[in-house]
Amino acid sequence: MWSSPKNCWALTHLRHPMTLLLVMLHTGTMFAVIVYFWRQWRDAYFQSIRVFKAFAVELLVATAITGVVGESIAKLVELTVLRDSTQAEIEMLFSRLDFIAPALAASGLLILLAGIFERRKSMPQSPSAMPDLTMKRASAIGLVQGFCLPFRGFSRSGATISTGMLLGVAKSRAEAFSFALAVILTPPVVFHEVTRLIQAEHDHNNPDLTSVAYISLLGALIAFAAGLLALKWLSRWLENGRWYLFGIYCLVAAVTVRFLHQLGY
Repeated sequence: MWSSPKNCWALTHLRHPMTLLLVMLHTGTMFAVIVYFWRQWRDAYFQSIRVFKAFAVELLVATAITGVVGESIAKLVELTVLRDSTQAEIEMLFSRLDFIAPALAASGLLILLAGIFERRKSMPQSPSAMPDLTMKRASAIGLVQGFCLPFRGFSRSGATISTGMLLGVAKSRAEAFSFALAVILTPPVVFHEVTRLIQAEHDHNNPDLTSVAYISLLGALIAFAAGLLALKWLSRWLENGRWYLFGIYCLVAAVTVRFLHQLGY
């Protein structure tokens, strides 16, 4: 059904305003993350040049691994699952419930496993007494993040924080590193979307995006406010030992999405 002329036409003509909106939503959530975590990052990683350099290298290595893994999976999907589609792109999977459901389930199981692991620790430990991030742990987190990017429903933050927790990293440090990765990852994503937008406008001679510019700006502001609230909610669950509830939520969502797919949506 994804190769039908009607769907291809819709994808082409909806891409321009939706791409601009997507760029602004990414930007809004990125600034929400920066505002929310700035003080924690400053206190933890800006103490000295040595600490900052080690943190920056871990971020860059993890992001590079994410890029390689994510791009490889995207190309594999385009060459296999979407091989019969005209102008196949990984974004075509974002509305396919048959792929979203298992992605939600995988994310939920990983989060649930990390939550159970964290609750079963016999002795609560302070962050300073727990293993810190190392290049190996950062690389593993970057690897998992790479699996999240091509599939909608595979929670990036949930999976990366859970991976850190399963590796023994303190919850607060795993969370800070996960969202630092999000900030590093967002500019390339925004650049990619802007490039696609410019190319699409050039190809289809639709230079006027004024009609959606104000909506996109409003979307960025809403994304910023919603991002702050979501971060506060997620951090509270994490800090209070209720991380496993996020996993249960993802599993329930997976069952619901699968049910909707069976109904023909």
